[in-house]
Parts: sequence; C-alpha cells; structure tokens
Amino acid sequence: MANFTLPPLPYAHDALEPYIDATTMQIHHGKHHQAYTDGLNKALGSLDAKFQSMDVVDILKNIDTVPDTARGAVNFHGGGYNNHALFWNNMKKGGGGEPSGELADAIKKAFGSFADFKTKFSQDSTTLQGSGWGWLAKNASGGVQFVTMPNQTSVWTRWSKEKLTPLLGLDVWEHAYYLKYQNKRADYVAAWWNVVNWDEVAKRFKA
Repeated sequence: MANFTLPPLPYAHDALEPYIDATTMQIHHGKHHQAYTDGLNKALGSLDAKFQSMDVVDILKNIDTVPDTARGAVNFHGGGYNNHALFWNNMKKGGGGEPSGELADAIKKAFGSFADFKTKFSQDSTTLQGSGWGWLAKNASGGVQFVTMPNQTSVWTRWSKEKLTPLLGLDVWEHAYYLKYQNKRADYVAAWWNVVNWDEVAKRFKA
C-alpha cells in the first residue's frame, strides 16, 4: 500500500505575511495538500505493488504506463501532491528580488531580461483560464521556458517527450488566494513575487 505523507511546511503559517495570509496557508497546506496526499494513496492502492513503491516523480514521469482505470486520479492527486511540495519550498520569508548566476543567465537568454520574464510569467498565469499553474521549467537543452499546466497536472508528465523539469511554480487555483484577494488574481500574482525563494529555484536548476 502506498504511504505518501503530507510534507511539513518549511516555515510557520504566518511567515509569508502580508503577501500570503496565515489562514490561507493553514487551509491550503493542511486541507488541500492533505487531500491530494490521501487521494494519491487511494488511487495507487488499486494498482500493482510496483507503482506503490515508486517515487511520485517517477510515477508522474511515466504517467502513460499507469493503467487507464487509475491514470486520471494519479495524474490529479499525484500532480497536486508534488506541485504543492515544490510550491512551499519555492517561497520563503524575506524572499523576492531577482536570481543570480547561471539561473539569471538562463532567464535572460530565454526571455531577453528578468523584467520580460516576470511580465510573461505574471500575465500568462493571471489569464490562465480556470484552475492551474504557471511554471518556469528547465528544458532538454538546459535552458528555461515558461509553461502553464491545467488543474494539478504536473510538468513532470511532459518528461518522456520534452524532458521538462519544474523549477518555479505558481498555484493560481482560487483556494491559493481567494480569502485575501477574492477575485483579484493579478494582485495575488504581483504579491507572490515578494516571497519567491530564488536560492531554492537556482538549486533545482543546477540539479
């Protein structure tokens, strides 16, 4: 039986105030992320033991090998489980600013400048229809690109064809911002840049 557990937050619920409020963090992590964790365990429970012993990233990379009967649930809950684990670690108290070093160079090469990257990331995440995520991803050539993913579908599911690796993700589901920002998704996106943990993103880029 698969036994994924909810990863702990790497900081206190109120650490990202005033940009992301403590109540939202408590509900988002303790309720929503927990639900994806439980859903993943349940979905994998109906499959062969080989899937139950795999790392979630390996499952997502090979999503096409998951039997049809459970693939949708594994894609949704597995994506939600991993997306949120990355999301928490990609933020920190006192974050924001700009990256440096190799990551900064890759962003400049791909987008022209950090400002242009930030504009594209913000606009495309804000205007994404329905629920989903905006992502900075590393590609097969070692560079970076921006992609949006629907619902909880993980960037890792594009590994077999495109070798995309998720680096920095922004959750634009309403549960991520509605208590504080209501329908003003653009305000939430603008505020989120103040908590981005560029050290963590750079570490993922190097890895």
